[in-house]
Amino acid sequence: MESIDAPLIGREHEREVLSAFVTDAGGRALVLRGEPGVGKSALLDHVTRLASAEQYQVVRAAGVEAESGLPFAGLHQLLYPLLPHTHRLDHRHREALDVVFARSGGPPPSVMSLGIAVLDLLSLVASPVPLLLALDDGQWFDTASTEVCGFVGRRLTGSSVRLVVGLRSGVPSGFDTAALPELAVPTLSEEAAGRLLDLRNPDLGPRIRRLVLDEARGNPLALLELPPHVLRSGRAAGNQPESPGYTPVPLPLRLQQVYGARIEALGPAVRVELLRGALDGVGADAVTSHAYGVRYHMRDADEAAACGLLDVDPLSGDFVFRHPLVRSTVVQMATPNERRAAHAALARVHHEDVERRAMHLAASTVDPDEEVAAVLEAAADSATLRGGSLAAVAWLTRAAELSEGHQHRSRRLGNASFVAGQAGLLDRAQQLVRSHAAPGTDRSPASVLASAYAALYDDGDVRSSRRQVTAAIEQLRDTGAQEPSEDLTRLVNLLLAIDQYASDEPSWQRTHQLLDSLGESVPASCRTYEDAWSDVVRRGAGVRERLETALADVHRLEPWETSRLGVAAYHVDILARFRPHLQRTVDREVETGAVASAMTMLHLIMLDQMAVGEWDEAERTGRRVLELTTSHHNALFAHHTQAYLGLLAAMRGDTDRARRLQAAVDTWARPRGVGFLTQIADAIGTAAALTEGEYEAAYLHAIGITPPGSFTPYAHQASRTLLDLVEAALHTGRTEQARDHALAAHQADLPAVSPRLALITYGALALTATDPAEADELYRRAETHPAADGFPFELARIRLAHGVRLRHTRGRGAARPALTLAAEAFDRLGTPPWAERARAELRAAGAPVSAATAGLATLTWQERRIADLAAGGLTNKEIGVRMHLSPRTVSSHLYRIFPKLGITSRAALRDALSGLPDDM
Repeated sequence: MESIDAPLIGREHEREVLSAFVTDAGGRALVLRGEPGVGKSALLDHVTRLASAEQYQVVRAAGVEAESGLPFAGLHQLLYPLLPHTHRLDHRHREALDVVFARSGGPPPSVMSLGIAVLDLLSLVASPVPLLLALDDGQWFDTASTEVCGFVGRRLTGSSVRLVVGLRSGVPSGFDTAALPELAVPTLSEEAAGRLLDLRNPDLGPRIRRLVLDEARGNPLALLELPPHVLRSGRAAGNQPESPGYTPVPLPLRLQQVYGARIEALGPAVRVELLRGALDGVGADAVTSHAYGVRYHMRDADEAAACGLLDVDPLSGDFVFRHPLVRSTVVQMATPNERRAAHAALARVHHEDVERRAMHLAASTVDPDEEVAAVLEAAADSATLRGGSLAAVAWLTRAAELSEGHQHRSRRLGNASFVAGQAGLLDRAQQLVRSHAAPGTDRSPASVLASAYAALYDDGDVRSSRRQVTAAIEQLRDTGAQEPSEDLTRLVNLLLAIDQYASDEPSWQRTHQLLDSLGESVPASCRTYEDAWSDVVRRGAGVRERLETALADVHRLEPWETSRLGVAAYHVDILARFRPHLQRTVDREVETGAVASAMTMLHLIMLDQMAVGEWDEAERTGRRVLELTTSHHNALFAHHTQAYLGLLAAMRGDTDRARRLQAAVDTWARPRGVGFLTQIADAIGTAAALTEGEYEAAYLHAIGITPPGSFTPYAHQASRTLLDLVEAALHTGRTEQARDHALAAHQADLPAVSPRLALITYGALALTATDPAEADELYRRAETHPAADGFPFELARIRLAHGVRLRHTRGRGAARPALTLAAEAFDRLGTPPWAERARAELRAAGAPVSAATAGLATLTWQERRIADLAAGGLTNKEIGVRMHLSPRTVSSHLYRIFPKLGITSRAALRDALSGLPDDM
């Protein structure tokens, strides 16, 4: 059988575009989209030939439908030929690729981290000669691989790498939203179709020729394959205008009929080989025959090659399918029993690959089988840790179907429901628990979890969700729960989350009593959450140390455990050291994993960005999570996000926006009893009033959170707004209340709870001290605290107050250093009202704003950190490791920093910064 490869007849426009794609300067990406058989593969062959002629290195890959549910299967194909180059990457990027290739057991990287690693690998490979990546059947690429390819494709400008992707029209794909340039591949014109048909079948009679042209409708593959089929169908006879044995059907079914006739003529053994190859994703053409991992090798299939169904890979000698439609036709023609037998054989082939083996076992098994169910459960665990929570739900559901006992089935459905809830699929979670609930029986823990989770996050219903969860925990306790169990742990964690949002003292007291009654059946992690999430003023002692121990092994945690630990870390202000892991994890979970956990992770990233002064980045993160929560109809998280955006706006001086967000949050949260959010709403009001200098209003908002001289139990903002209340009280003449509040913080030993609380406690004590020596010592302790630079807004406010005090007690000269530091910090943060207040004090102290100060003030907080590190002699790569940025990003920041400081080189950085105080 001659090759189906057709000359590029009628493709003048496409050839012109592809020629420019290869020869024009700069890297780029291009998507070819068209119907099956329209010639996308031929155009990919053409562009690879063009690239080879231009001395490109060419890497080809193709999506395989059988692998579309396996995370990173497509990326395995694409990068496998480039693995010899990975030893040249830095450790962090090499580690990311090792995880994807299952060569290490580290944490799965985020899309951004992995994308940056892939970009660096491609840059290395393309440094001596340009590189072309040609992907066929991209619609079958798994979601994780598609996200990485899209990320890479959007960032090829300026490189020597080209990426071209072939996509089948009408099949949804992650590339649909990748924002890559597209070239539509239409069917051939009537004239071009005729030329192609005549070239390959010059002896057709006029009638047959017309029939083929009508049936093919310009599809090149149909023009090549239909002539013999039309001849055999009986329609060629002039006296049989319509043969009753042949009815015109749309493409691609016509082509499947063509291939189906050839498949039916094969012997049984050959058909078995073809079916196994098709179900295991053996490639169409030679482009996937060298994919990463074990692939089934079709044997003794010369008969299929002879009739045009298979080709032979010239490099490996393996059989490969002539076209993807051949592969799909083989599967469609097989009986269910034949497919199951083939899957069973393939499961034996992949006995060492837990996820691939599970995929085939699931498809080969009909009756309950506990061994197969256990394999599927293990595959779900593997997928979850790799960021594939959606795949995990499917495997757990199938494992439940194959469970031999009700207890195992219920447990697996409960696990599937839990993972679905964490993935933001609340309807699916409830559907799963309803599917196995027996009429008249008590509600299962999984059912309670799904129902309460939906009530809490869909509508902020802390009251009914708490009742449901408390009753379920009491039922487990009363039935004799003596040690930790998965159901009990999940219920306890949800109860703690509900109580955190309610922020209600009686509810928390009942929860403490309930958990105490459970004794050793409550895991230590739950006890840490109980102490951190409830009231750090009274229960925060030792939490930081427990978290340090837990975070040491964070890479082994599931995403929901990661987010819970992150929330605890926020309450004791050690998020900064935890944020890099969150940033590596969150992109992966947003796309294919635990979306609900990802929302919490984004909140935590935003909070840390606010804390360390990266306010522009915090605004972007907040907008991202608001869009995510809104699209998933998660009302609680949406209003939670608005609360943080409002607090950020208040600190920056955008008080109108802050108050709009405050009103929206308070109106939604207060009737529902979501005290966590109403406290933030009051904190927004306090911060906005302080920013505007409306101190009476600030004081009234602050005492709505906690009265002066004490800290309202279970009010998380009570300690966080310590400095706000003290400052507002002092400015309104309430010096006694201000002092009482500062002393209450000292008596509660807040400095031992968290570094931020240490900073603001010393600051509050200094602001309210009447003895000058005591005040100086307390200001010194605050401003030299080891963690002070990690909270620049609070530090700048303390320095501003210190400068004002020094101007009144020691004179203008003594005040200027502290006021200068404060003014520049406020400028870097981007809060004009606070910056102007500090500059006004500087002017009162007789110091005009210097040119050096003005230049530095334009730097963002992140830019200043990069400038300091670069001035200290660190390379871009070393700076990137410290700040979790790529060397390319560090270079871009330095490019913007130089003109702001009036310099043109890295060597001038030290001099530009040397005239400024050391602790800036």
